[in-house]
Amino acid sequence: MKPTFAENVCAFSVTDLIKLKRVTGVAYAPCGTWAAVAVERLDQEGSRYAVDLWKVRLDGQGGASGGVQQLTRGPSRDHSPCFRHDGALGFLSNRPDPDAKTQPNNNAGGDPCFQVWVLPVGGGEAQPVTDEPLGVNAFRFASAANTLLLIAPVLQNVPLEKQREHAAQRKKHGPSALHYKTMPVRYWDHWLPETKPHLIVYDAAGRRDLTPQAVDELHEMTEPGFDISADGQLAVVTWAKLGRDRLYDVALLLIDLADPTDPTDPTMSEPRVLGELPQTALGHPLFSPDGSRIVCQCETRLEHTAPNIGLRLIDVLSGELRPLASAWNSQPRPEVWHGNGNSLFVTADHQGSSVVFQIELNTGDITRVTEQGSHSQLCFFQKSTQVGIGGRLLGIVSSFGRPPELFHLCLTSAQAYSATPSLSGFDPDRLPFTVENLSIISTDQYPVQAFLLKPAGHEGKPLPTLLWIHGGPISAWNDGWHWRWNPLLALAQGYAVLLPNPRGSTGFGQMFIEGIWGNQWGLQCYEDIMAVADYAAQRPDLDAARMVAMGGSFGGYMTNWIGTQTTRFRCLVSHAGVYSLSGFGGSTDSPAYWNLHMDGEPYTDPRWFDRYAPSRRIAEWRTPTLITHGDKDYRVSVNESLALFEALQFHGVESELLIFPDENHWIMKPNNTISWYQTIFDFLRPRIFD
Repeated sequence: MKPTFAENVCAFSVTDLIKLKRVTGVAYAPCGTWAAVAVERLDQEGSRYAVDLWKVRLDGQGGASGGVQQLTRGPSRDHSPCFRHDGALGFLSNRPDPDAKTQPNNNAGGDPCFQVWVLPVGGGEAQPVTDEPLGVNAFRFASAANTLLLIAPVLQNVPLEKQREHAAQRKKHGPSALHYKTMPVRYWDHWLPETKPHLIVYDAAGRRDLTPQAVDELHEMTEPGFDISADGQLAVVTWAKLGRDRLYDVALLLIDLADPTDPTDPTMSEPRVLGELPQTALGHPLFSPDGSRIVCQCETRLEHTAPNIGLRLIDVLSGELRPLASAWNSQPRPEVWHGNGNSLFVTADHQGSSVVFQIELNTGDITRVTEQGSHSQLCFFQKSTQVGIGGRLLGIVSSFGRPPELFHLCLTSAQAYSATPSLSGFDPDRLPFTVENLSIISTDQYPVQAFLLKPAGHEGKPLPTLLWIHGGPISAWNDGWHWRWNPLLALAQGYAVLLPNPRGSTGFGQMFIEGIWGNQWGLQCYEDIMAVADYAAQRPDLDAARMVAMGGSFGGYMTNWIGTQTTRFRCLVSHAGVYSLSGFGGSTDSPAYWNLHMDGEPYTDPRWFDRYAPSRRIAEWRTPTLITHGDKDYRVSVNESLALFEALQFHGVESELLIFPDENHWIMKPNNTISWYQTIFDFLRPRIFD
């Protein structure tokens, strides 16, 4: 007799998942003794998330409180901590300010706009330091000067004092029309608005718009797409224009922040564009500690091959741009400079982990700093002023069995971790499990990495198995916590979970990525996934007759493709998956990138373009399928799932459709998350356990 569903339920549910606190941001205090941490939590009504700031001691002087103190509280979202030069803590918040003129934000459902607030050094109530008419998107303080740099939405050709009134009147009375002359017109879950992001500075000269004529130049700018030098004298921001391939070429705009009211200042100069190259996009710029250099990520788009992503170092004075440390497995991201300015810390995917590396600029030597897990949001502190002496890294780390938490690393020969308190509230003993890091030979004799997770101590009959396929496709399953696709929830239902990194996955070299590029989605990537399934079918602890394939985005596409190729899976779950490759290109928010990825366009030869489209082989589909999608998804239009559902219904395939009218490409709202997971497990239960 097969085990029943109830016998497989363990003590970790989706309700437990959404109640966990989520560490989302961190900043190192200038004194080096504590960190400010942004922690997201479920609000009292259980329908949305609020964000609080916490103080975490790093010097072992926490006393009875364990070194943790809550700094802000309430229903608002207080996030993106950043310290001012005097030690005051700045952050973004949508808390209401009764003394300000701020009106509800057009994109925040009636909540106040986000503004920059500051907690004074000596304690007391937080105070707003900005009153941008339409809010603030992101900000930075200069670390050694009284200068604030921020990105804010601005209405073109509307005076500053009229911006708030104009936006409110248009929201209330219309018109609601949006007029476009070029693509793109949408991004992720919204139409591109009439507002345009501008770079704003607050300093001794007051408030200044540094990019008053910007229209679409900052369109592609996302945090951290700008930076300010430590002395507050220079700003840098990504500066975009449409290239010949209809994608944005992105250079850097360097801006002198000298006081424009002082005519005797000889350092004042016009903004300069740095690193402007065709079919190249620079991003994540970071000033060196002395402001003489900028490091940035560089993506070069080449014909017939996947974009190559590396690092570039730019000399601020000469504008010279040179490659930096090219020996990477995949897509390094600059995080923070060492205090002496001679080395840099980056994160990069590496064979199933997102780890920290240190680059020595003079020699190009690369040292791996951390081992397993997924690391992000690095901060650096160096107490000694002696060049090359130690220092400490602070950041966020997670793993399959550990939600995001702080890590604190002393950069000595031993690279010792210092203990930091848990902020998530997760009990790792609640659901013990095992992880195997597998290397499976694919059909072309190339090794493919995959993780196998199983409930600990399982003995007896083979486990039903979920084969979860990641999105991207240029992405990876890393040993990190996942809020949207959390394998622990499946383990708690009695499943084993297989997480393959097939062709196209990051962390295994550029050639591995090339295996998904250029309209090859149904080729070796599919073979890699089937090789992982074949391996699972041969294991005595896994039940080959009770396997499920599921995935989202590209993983949803691959689930759809599997549905047209094989009946080996008991059932399928497809979230936000592409169904028609040619039809998808015109509705996604970046059609030009889709054409680049496919190495062609659908207008001259749609049959070739659709050679691996599930829509062309729908008559072969037999497997019961659950389809899920968010209606506000502009990356993969909900039309893809609607068309698939209609096709399966027409062909008599057992199928169900779950739609969330208020969600985008991701299902993120607390009660929607509960509904999504419950619907999936309810769909699988009678087909797997009954």
